[in-house]
Amino acid sequence: MDAATSAERLAALMAERVDHRFKGLPPDAAGLTLAELAGERRNLFTDGFTTPLLSLSAERLRHNLDLMETYTARHGLAFAPHGKTSMAPQLFHRQIEHGAWGITLAVPHQVWVARHFGIRRIFLANELVDAAALRRLAAELAADEDFRFICYVDSVRGVELMDAALTGAPRPVDVVVELAAGEGARTGVRTEEECAAVADAVAGTRTLRLVGVAGYEGEVPQADPDRVHAWLRRLTALAADFDKAGRFTGLDEIVVSAGGSAWFDAVADVFAEIPELSSPVLKLLRSGAYVSHDDGHYRKLTPFGRVPEEGALEPAFRLWAQVVSRPSPEQAFANAGKRDAAYDLDLPLAQVVRRDGRERPATGVSVTALSDQHAWLRTGPEADVEVGDWLGLGLSHPCTSFDKWQLIPVAEADGTVVDYIRTFF
Repeated sequence: MDAATSAERLAALMAERVDHRFKGLPPDAAGLTLAELAGERRNLFTDGFTTPLLSLSAERLRHNLDLMETYTARHGLAFAPHGKTSMAPQLFHRQIEHGAWGITLAVPHQVWVARHFGIRRIFLANELVDAAALRRLAAELAADEDFRFICYVDSVRGVELMDAALTGAPRPVDVVVELAAGEGARTGVRTEEECAAVADAVAGTRTLRLVGVAGYEGEVPQADPDRVHAWLRRLTALAADFDKAGRFTGLDEIVVSAGGSAWFDAVADVFAEIPELSSPVLKLLRSGAYVSHDDGHYRKLTPFGRVPEEGALEPAFRLWAQVVSRPSPEQAFANAGKRDAAYDLDLPLAQVVRRDGRERPATGVSVTALSDQHAWLRTGPEADVEVGDWLGLGLSHPCTSFDKWQLIPVAEADGTVVDYIRTFF
């Protein structure tokens, strides 16, 4: 797909008309295109938006994109941020504009979304054994010589299934052997000997091409810096052993990939130690949660907490809910619940209260539970909360925040909405 077609498809997102599909938009905007609504630069708080409403900070989004571009360049890392975090093609393209090599994805549907919007380099952090998906992938590769696709293999059986589905395909599919993070971890080959057997199986096909090794250090059991560094050194040693054995002969580059959002500092440390191999090494980092960051899980785990001199990510999400019930001095309820807020890792965090155009800290207010459409609030003696107040909530876990919203306004600090992000889960 050429750049013009990709731009046209992105522009088509903004040609969608406001209707019942999209939560929180002003009722009087019905029938406008998203481009027209964005052009009106409405204010999030005074121009008809309704609660519950998830918004992204324009300034913080830009900061996070800039920071990771700088970080990866400083450490000599290629970057394929995990797109399953947002499933937002507009953000995919902004990430690529900020230096990303490509986009990481997890399942075939996500690949088709990315391809529809012109993403030319995709790393699938999974073994792909579905025959129908493999046939479509082969067709995509045949139709676009500029399309680069890499996926995991983690079993001889998987290699056999891929080979059978791809028989007759004009281009081989590039694969990397996935090294498991340890016994009892998630996917991946458990031992180096088994990795060699999987690599031999790939070499025995005409439909697959071994281009490197990969894994996910976030699954290291009882992860701490020493254990994570040790596992990453196993991964890089595997790459070196494969290269010494001639498994990468003829490649233009060798792929070594790792990196979630909790240990990318360790990845940078260990990937800097990779010795010279027979071809240049593509040191591919895949962290995805950075784009929005959060106020919970990743705020606690971010590597920037360990290396503050490198900078700091900023939480870009805020979920706005309205207080709809105040049955007692100790309790209140807001109109956002499990359908609106991530809750798989932490409950939302009450941050600010807005009343009569003024915003102040949500002192004495905490979220204790979520129903489908209500947040249960505990209110202490110092809490100043009334029915009708807007409550700004911080969220934990970007992946399950994005996937509850098809459309997310992007607002500047004063509430001016300057863009809308469309998601495809």
